[in-house]
Amino acid sequence: MALIVHKYGGTSMGSTERIRNVAKRVAKWVRAGHQMVVVPSAMAGETNRLLGLAKELAPARPGNAYYRELDQLAATGEQVSVGLLAIALQAEGIEAISYCGWQVPIRTNSAYTKARIESIDDQRIRADLAAGRVVIITGFQGVDAGGNITTLGRGGSDTSAVAVAAAIHADECLIYTDVDGVYTTDPRVVPEARRLQRISFEEMLEMASMGSKVLQIRSVEFAGKYRVPIRVLSSFTPWDIDIHEEARSGTLITFEEDESMEQAVVSGIAFNRDEAKVSVLGVPDKPGIAAQILGAVADANIEVDVIIQNVSKDGKTDFSFTVHRNDLARTLDVLRQQVVPALGAADVVGDARICKVSIVGIGMRSHVGVASRMFRCLAQEGINIQMISTSEIKTSVVIDEKYMELAVRALHREFDLDQPADTLQGA
Repeated sequence: MALIVHKYGGTSMGSTERIRNVAKRVAKWVRAGHQMVVVPSAMAGETNRLLGLAKELAPARPGNAYYRELDQLAATGEQVSVGLLAIALQAEGIEAISYCGWQVPIRTNSAYTKARIESIDDQRIRADLAAGRVVIITGFQGVDAGGNITTLGRGGSDTSAVAVAAAIHADECLIYTDVDGVYTTDPRVVPEARRLQRISFEEMLEMASMGSKVLQIRSVEFAGKYRVPIRVLSSFTPWDIDIHEEARSGTLITFEEDESMEQAVVSGIAFNRDEAKVSVLGVPDKPGIAAQILGAVADANIEVDVIIQNVSKDGKTDFSFTVHRNDLARTLDVLRQQVVPALGAADVVGDARICKVSIVGIGMRSHVGVASRMFRCLAQEGINIQMISTSEIKTSVVIDEKYMELAVRALHREFDLDQPADTLQGA
């Protein structure tokens, strides 16, 4: 008997029929002798519908009070899901009980719409598991120290599931999605993309941070920190598939770096359309400038990604960085109101027509010239690089958005990711 966490995305919960299939699948695992905790997302489209209603009624300049109510509203989608799934499991003859995040409780900080989990009280969960119940917990949400409902941001149910798995020391966390695993890149862009049987946590972390939508980055961070094995697999396989076959399917995100992984210089190509570039022009080239610029942005709870500073000319320089596209307008406001007057900068400009493309692979540690090979490939396609960011196992470039698909396809070919490989190819 194992302690297993299942997470189901919004597509899996999209109708009563699909919820019934989820219940049958969970019941199969229970009857096989496993203790089960389930973390479902809201029904497909429900969160967007709720946020759309809020947008229609929103004040001209939303403040913290607005974002508090946004979380209060958005969290109701998951509450519907857990109640319906508990009822469906009861119809299968399985004892089940559902909880909202605040009932567990899952404690977070107070950063509305993108809160971070601080602790999870596992006492209630363990008591129900010991009593033979399936425990169903809302994903995407928690409660802050003031008793306010908070949400974790897009994809937050992945984070909830992995965090719960870490808190209860689960044997494995299975993430059921509308894809059947992690691919070398998005098959919608490159039809030749291959499913990976396994990928290291480091690679998955880079893939998630660089734009891969399979898992939210914070869920991978949690898994790495608390060593929670994750398997990404499809929720559209028949619910009555053999449980041993199901337990081996999809992609395993693992801690071990075996020899087969090292054979691939690059394991995947990630890309992100959701970025925007911000440039502060004509700032004094002196110590502390970066801290002043990025400090103001951080104080506004805006995350910064790629950063570059140009060569100084006449004591002035340009400072550029990327943010999420949804944060562009707010970033420009912060800089124009707080930074430009303080620094005497010439101007602040934003560009939402960019994207980020990244190559990722632990094999890059032991191979030289990988980045130059990437740059040469892009140059041959006539693609200009605006910004570059590197780490030990990844290289990212910021390019014009219109060249994104061309870049991804070219790099996928350049690093032979479209070629069958016994060590990496999915079953």
